[in-house]
Amino acid sequence: MKSKAFLSESKKILVTGGAGFVGSTLADELVKLGHQVTVLDNLVTGKREYLNPQAKFYKVDICSDEVSRIFSQEAFDLVFHLAAQIDVRKSVEDPIFDNKVNVFGSLNILKNCLENKVEKIFFSSTGGAVYGDASEIPTTEKFLPSPICPYGIHKLTFEKYLNYYYQVYGQKYLTLRPANIYGPRQYNGGEAGVISIFVDNTVNKRRCIISGDGTQTRDFVYVDDIVQAFLKAMYSNFVGEINIGTGRETNLLEVVKAIETALGNDIEKVHGPARPGEQMRSCLDAKRAKEILHWKAQVDLKTGIKKTIEWSKNKKHPPDL
Repeated sequence: MKSKAFLSESKKILVTGGAGFVGSTLADELVKLGHQVTVLDNLVTGKREYLNPQAKFYKVDICSDEVSRIFSQEAFDLVFHLAAQIDVRKSVEDPIFDNKVNVFGSLNILKNCLENKVEKIFFSSTGGAVYGDASEIPTTEKFLPSPICPYGIHKLTFEKYLNYYYQVYGQKYLTLRPANIYGPRQYNGGEAGVISIFVDNTVNKRRCIISGDGTQTRDFVYVDDIVQAFLKAMYSNFVGEINIGTGRETNLLEVVKAIETALGNDIEKVHGPARPGEQMRSCLDAKRAKEILHWKAQVDLKTGIKKTIEWSKNKKHPPDL
């Protein structure tokens, strides 16, 4: 852990993807802690409404040459890199575009971190797609990743670049591998995972389509818990990869049942075809997060779904920009 002096010190921090679901929630907390926060987002899936008014904002794509000027001008101490193409289905349909954003765009951020002497970069990878159909459940960081979709392949590729930059140039980093994140600000049509899609469809009286037979499992972690992991990561000297999950498997049929229980009524649902590139089981061992970051998920699925339903009922989804 860093010293108490570091804990109280205000830092100049960049959050890429800071108008998105997780990024905006993280930016809000960093501002509350007194840091000088800058957000970089192209607003393709991020929403202007989610931007913290106290954060400086650049509407810029991470692939843009403009990134270099911003880094040089702002002189960031720390960088949280969350901007990404996050849709597994889109990565399967267009792996070249996914590679452009998640590898080349991320390399653009990393290159500028090194050139501008950023103390450390914190990367949001994926704890589900990076491992593929793991034979070890819950999956530890020691398990050899074998992603089965372009999204997972490209996230893993950038993880390797981070390690390369650390080994060769000394650029410090910490990679978080989150499980399936859900919660407020995740919305259908943008950065939505299955829980938010089902909640959004139900609240708006649309039917829910269960891919395959619904027995595929995921490790669902609430957005506030993910943000707390990033905040704790700030104060760690650790370099490497850390899983962020609950260690509990939940299948899609159980998710539907939990939503129905929270609502007090059945939801309209049908089964559709299984999606290519999506594994059957995913669940993360988070012992390393507990040992190194002193982090453990606090919000159970029942509570998290209730909070997500409440947000979806009371919040109009911001328009696409």
